[in-house]
Amino acid sequence: MTEALPVIWFVLIAVLWLGYLFLEGFDLGVGMLMKGFARNEKERRLLLNTIGPVWDGNEVWLLTAGGATFAAFPLWYASLFSALYLPLTLALLGLIFRAVAIEYRGKGGHSQRWVDGWTWALSLGSLVAAFCVGAMLALTTTGLPLNANGDNVGGAFAWLTVPAVVGGLAVVGFSLLHGLLYLTLKTDGPVRARARRTAVVAGPLLLLPLVAWVLLVQAERGDALSWVCTAAAVLAAVVSWVQLRRGAEKPAFVAQGLFLAAGVSAIFAAVFPVVLPSTLDPAHDLTIHTASSSGYTLGVMFWVAAVAVPVVLAYQIWSYTVWARRLTVEHIPPAHEVPVAIRGRVS
Repeated sequence: MTEALPVIWFVLIAVLWLGYLFLEGFDLGVGMLMKGFARNEKERRLLLNTIGPVWDGNEVWLLTAGGATFAAFPLWYASLFSALYLPLTLALLGLIFRAVAIEYRGKGGHSQRWVDGWTWALSLGSLVAAFCVGAMLALTTTGLPLNANGDNVGGAFAWLTVPAVVGGLAVVGFSLLHGLLYLTLKTDGPVRARARRTAVVAGPLLLLPLVAWVLLVQAERGDALSWVCTAAAVLAAVVSWVQLRRGAEKPAFVAQGLFLAAGVSAIFAAVFPVVLPSTLDPAHDLTIHTASSSGYTLGVMFWVAAVAVPVVLAYQIWSYTVWARRLTVEHIPPAHEVPVAIRGRVS
């Protein structure tokens, strides 16, 4: 059992990242769609209401993935996060701005400047967060210039590579498509129809960076299992697009999730057992065995996770069933009036 624990935690961390990309992906996408897709203030408020009850719960998956990495593979965490201070800081700023924008956007009364400013903060914050998270995940699978001590020797911008840009665009593109598919399930009327049309037309283009990331990892480290997962991901993407063209929105969304699951599985299966490759020398790669905590630590964490994770999953599934109703612009009430004394301070 002790020998298997690093493998188990490698798989669990992959599952946590999968959960984050699937759940946070659509609300990052909806955030980006606030500018450009929504045509008026009613539609923007409609989009915001589709993610309002769930966005903060979705972000918990990011914290859990980072915390699990820190506890299970401290050397992986230390090498990755110390080398990626700049994109990590940008990602956190993006998440902070979008969180504040969601809470503050409707608090400015009828000041259009206030509303527009927070709308831009929400859209750009979602874009920056998605890009930086994608870049960091891509570097986890393609490598950083690490020496024998696991230290980055390439400087502050060593992370800004072609694979990092591809990974960033991959998560941005996936999130936009995922957000459009989510809107086909959560809205009705013109917004739903436009989301479906946009997803059909732009979907293949939006997924190209993610396909490129998967193929890049496969070309460097792929094996039979990872190639099977890659083929499954391509098949799921095609099924999703075909179902969406037919108007079958729920099957399209499910197939999109299967595409993500197969793609993430292909990437993690290809790099296993390496958790952070070194671009300087393969001998400097961090693996699940060289970067992991002690067997005792991993064992205690395993039993805690075995109890806590099913409870969290059950609660999150329940919360989505509570907020499963479709919304339309007719459900959005007029903006509430703010007392003049308060309104004057934010005009």
